[in-house]
Amino acid sequence: MAGWEHAPREGKLRGCEGMLEADEVEAMLRLRALGWGTRRIAREFGCSRNTVKRYLEQNGWTAYSRPSGTGVLGGLDDWLAERLRRHGGNAEVVRQELESELSIAASLRTVERAVAPHRALLEAEAKATVRFETPPGLQMQIDFGTRSVPVGGEDVRTHLFVATLGYSRRTYVKAFGHERQSAWFAGIEGAFLHFGGVTREVLVDNAKPLVSRHDAATREVEFNERFLAFAAHWGFRPRACAPYRARTKGKDENGVRYVKRNAIAGRRFESAAALDAHLAWWMREIADARRHGTTGEAPRARFERDEAERLAPCAGRPPFGQPRDLIRKVAADCTVAVDTNTYSVPWRLIGERVQVVAGGGRVRVRHGAEVVAEHDEHPGRNARIVDRAHFEGINRGPAAAPAADAPEPALLRPLDEYAAVAGGSF
Repeated sequence: MAGWEHAPREGKLRGCEGMLEADEVEAMLRLRALGWGTRRIAREFGCSRNTVKRYLEQNGWTAYSRPSGTGVLGGLDDWLAERLRRHGGNAEVVRQELESELSIAASLRTVERAVAPHRALLEAEAKATVRFETPPGLQMQIDFGTRSVPVGGEDVRTHLFVATLGYSRRTYVKAFGHERQSAWFAGIEGAFLHFGGVTREVLVDNAKPLVSRHDAATREVEFNERFLAFAAHWGFRPRACAPYRARTKGKDENGVRYVKRNAIAGRRFESAAALDAHLAWWMREIADARRHGTTGEAPRARFERDEAERLAPCAGRPPFGQPRDLIRKVAADCTVAVDTNTYSVPWRLIGERVQVVAGGGRVRVRHGAEVVAEHDEHPGRNARIVDRAHFEGINRGPAAAPAADAPEPALLRPLDEYAAVAGGSF
């Protein structure tokens, strides 16, 4: 057609007038003026014939607006907003209550569209957190982070206890093999000794070893009784952050990420002792000396200037001590296991059940009323601690205890004992 070139449109038919631009509608009108039919124009622009008719009737382009029908949820905007807030943004629960309380059956997608503006408001409120800056010496935040760490040629699941001072942002890190209550207590005590004092309060997440119950609605907190005794011993006030609101403990949440990405990531360690030594070096040379992104100062300098003297002294205060009563079965290698470490007991107790009391830096093993073994508690992991006396008589006379890396003895009792059981000689 002379004086007019228009490239054919490709793709599926477009029935939504909102997808056509103003210049396209103007081209439609010009083609219509040249005698083109609606079917040919629709084919040319890749849209429906009804769309072409609509624009021709309007004699120009107008912005598309979705029909504003109230639908099945019309008039329930306030109800939907209140229920969405009550259930923390869970549209599926709102849909269930629509059906159970108001006898209104609606699809989840329908409910999600209806509550979309209210959900956006909830998300904005959650993000609009005003940073809470604690005064010097007031608060220490604690948490655990779990990471697989190469130790001794194997990937070991390691639990990293991280404590962060709220004012100076000084950090304390300790690796554990578990997150039981003993690890929490040892981490807190280690942090107090590392910082040289005790903060007035300790902010914790809702970990079960520390918090028995925390009502999200009423904010009523019930702390573990032993944790309360621990707090009284050290003289701090425990606080629990709001359930499902980790932002209230953001300083330590950031600290855990920092430890994982900076202190641990990409590193390998020959032993648990090497990991502990690296963490001590990293705290001193890296974490304490860096320029903190929020305060603009090195945590150590900020601590020494403003916070050190605000901590309650802990020098000379004994550890809390929390002996644990455990029941263990003596293994065939004459040992019992406690926190990944193994401790020897007299070989004649192989297969017997014994009571193990661990605490105060000691591991005591009782059989009945008798203490049959006692060891210093090992601070590392996967260690074998033996007493030579426990292996005397194992092969008709005194014998040295097998070393940690030595093969286990083939026989654990004299041959004549095995012969008596078998009913003849070997």
